[in-house]
Amino acid sequence: MLGSNVLENLNPHVSVDCVVFGFEFGKLDVLLIERNMQFEGKEFKDLKLPGDLVRKDEDLDTAASRVLRELTGLENIYLKQYQAIGSPGRLKRQPRDMEWLRSIGHPEEIVVTVSYYSLINIDQDKAAKFILQSNARWYDVSEVTELAFDHLTILQQALQVLRTDLNLKPIAYELLPPKFTLGQLQQLYEVILGIKLDKRNFRKKVAGMPFIVPINEKQVDVSHKPARFFSFNRKIYMKTKKDSF
Repeated sequence: MLGSNVLENLNPHVSVDCVVFGFEFGKLDVLLIERNMQFEGKEFKDLKLPGDLVRKDEDLDTAASRVLRELTGLENIYLKQYQAIGSPGRLKRQPRDMEWLRSIGHPEEIVVTVSYYSLINIDQDKAAKFILQSNARWYDVSEVTELAFDHLTILQQALQVLRTDLNLKPIAYELLPPKFTLGQLQQLYEVILGIKLDKRNFRKKVAGMPFIVPINEKQVDVSHKPARFFSFNRKIYMKTKKDSF
């Protein structure tokens, strides 16, 4: 139950929800919070996005960063604000959602939520950087079929925004190592877009991107034919960028 002094410092009508995508080669994850509660005399567990009401003394971006830090343990993560949702019944999808809100002292009123999304690399080499709270875990996006409140809709909308941004901005290269193969680049696009791409057509498109520069270096100690490495040149990209890749 939230204390009265905490409630007084919260804006009961505005919240933030954070959709944090984690990229690993082979799959795309999303960071979710496990919610434990008693409902109709039974122990109940489900999943939700990291989110909470905005404090009266903070702006939206500050609130999103605070919520992510407090609920997941992640800090200094870039978050992009992408939409606001204010439908009157957005918090009343399930009776247990309202019961949970009452149990923590959350006002039963219309709440407008401002949604953020982020995309980070959580491959094994960087695993030590992301120390999570005990009830925060990564889940494969393709396996998430139900979330609390309207959070599944928020997740699906965030995924659509991410896929659009992938075609408009060089976010893919921020997830790759400084030198990468075209196979790795194609796999990244396939994982995020959720589709299989034709290898020949993909490489033909890449060949027309002057900012993807071949390196005079190939893979070593591999069981297949060594692939050439490439790098992303941001200076060339800024000079030659178009409306989309």
